[in-house]
Amino acid sequence: MTNPFTVCAVNWHDGEMMLRAVREAVFIREQGIAPELEWDGLDEGCRHVLVLSLQGAAIGCGRMCSDGHIGRIAVLPKWRGQKVGTAIVEAMLDYARTHGYAEVDVDAQTQAVSFYHSFDFIEEGAVFMDAGLPHIKMRLKLFSR
Repeated sequence: MTNPFTVCAVNWHDGEMMLRAVREAVFIREQGIAPELEWDGLDEGCRHVLVLSLQGAAIGCGRMCSDGHIGRIAVLPKWRGQKVGTAIVEAMLDYARTHGYAEVDVDAQTQAVSFYHSFDFIEEGAVFMDAGLPHIKMRLKLFSR
């Protein structure tokens, strides 16, 4: 069965309006993260993944910084459990592998650790607080396909 959505790699300039809409809905309104923490000034230098419904609405997103740090993965509530997050991470890992990254990392919210385990990420270090939410660093060594 095909997914009821499409996954696009975009730069910040081209996808800003839709990327902002998803992140504002999930991080700022739903999770209560302060806008000044969410908008950290790094977006222009990152590679973004944007997921669109078949009707063209933005439903999920994520970004990868040039150092291989994956973050800002967000999926609108009604799309959770439908493999949107999986598609975002898979697209980022494909990008990292094809661009020669040896490893990637993520500061995972602790409630998402098992999700990242499904990609073979491994916890590193202790739980820490970021934007008022518990996180843990996770790392994945990459091998070329």
